[in-house]
This record gives sequence, C-alpha cells and structure tokens, in this order.
Amino acid sequence: MSRIKDSRGSKRTLRQIERSASMVTHTSDLSYSLSYSHTVDWSPYLAGAGIGVLSWIVFAVVDQPIGITTALSQLSAGAAIPFLGSDAVSANSYWAGNPFVLDYGVIFLAGTLLGAFASALLSRRFHIETIPSVWRERFGPSVAKRLSAAFLGGILTMFGARLAGGCTSGHGISGGLQLALSSWVFLAVMFPVGIATAHLTFQRQA
Repeated sequence: MSRIKDSRGSKRTLRQIERSASMVTHTSDLSYSLSYSHTVDWSPYLAGAGIGVLSWIVFAVVDQPIGITTALSQLSAGAAIPFLGSDAVSANSYWAGNPFVLDYGVIFLAGTLLGAFASALLSRRFHIETIPSVWRERFGPSVAKRLSAAFLGGILTMFGARLAGGCTSGHGISGGLQLALSSWVFLAVMFPVGIATAHLTFQRQA
C-alpha cells in the first residue's frame, strides 16, 4: 500500500510541476507580448505628414524655415572660438554672417537629435554600430577606414549644403513646400547624384 501511495504521490507531484511550468511559460509569454506591444513602428507616410505639420508650426511661431546646417555652422563658430579666438572668428566672412547664438536653430538641432534617439528607443531599433553591414561587405572590417570615410563624407556634405544655401531640410522640406525654384533645382540634382554615388560606391564586385 505504501508503494501505491508513493506512486500516486509522485504522480501528483509531477502533475503539480507540469502545471507550475505551464503557468510560468504562459506568464513569460504574456510578459513578452506585453513588453513588445508598446513597440512603435513608424510609418513613413505618417512621419512625412508630421514633418509637413511641423513646418507650418515653425513658420507660424518663429517665422523661420526648418534647417540643420545653418545651426551647425553657428555651433562650429562657437567651437572655433577657444582655438582661434573671438576676433579671428568674427573676422571670418562666413562666420560673421552666421555667428554663434543660442537661437531657434540650435534648439531645433538639439531637438532633432533627442527626437531621433527617442524614436529609436520606442521602435526598439537603437544599437551602436561602428561598421554597417553594407559597408563591411564592400570595404571590409577596418574601423579606421570607415570612420575616415564618414568624416570626409561629412565634410563634403556640409560644404556642399552651405555652398547651396541649404541642405535636405532647408531646401528639400522648407524650400520645396514654398515652391522655391532653387530648392526644386537642388532636389532635381540631389536625387540622381545620390543614386549614382551609392551605385558606384557600393556596387558588387564581379
């Protein structure tokens, strides 16, 4: 009789363990689904409409267009003062027209960085990546080569944007919605040149 009791007791114990394991599994699945139910998947159409509405608000509130590179120019003037001196920066013809001031443009630039960071966190896509996979496949795993190319590309992009009097934000968004001829010329040149550059840079080797 004791063996039968032991057998029944072991069976009951196994059933209890199975039930507990099942409850743990269901609980973990539920917590997993709840944690990912708040993930934001940004629609490009919704984001584009939001940028358009933001442009209206910026024009209505501060009477200035959306732009990035002008604020970067102002920040570069402030960053150059400790090295070159305020007199040398003021004597520079370009920085004289874009002096370092904490105005709307600088605040908008900071908001752009913080907004992008928040968007990456909400969509659970934030990660630190030194070498993108598309770059690694084409140019190898060298970090120095990647950073050097990114730095040089940033210089050329910034110089071209200031030479054109605006970037993809100033010309492409603000100027485009105002039907500015210079902005539409900028867009007509930017897209084919960008596509050609990407094709030549990342084309697969035969």
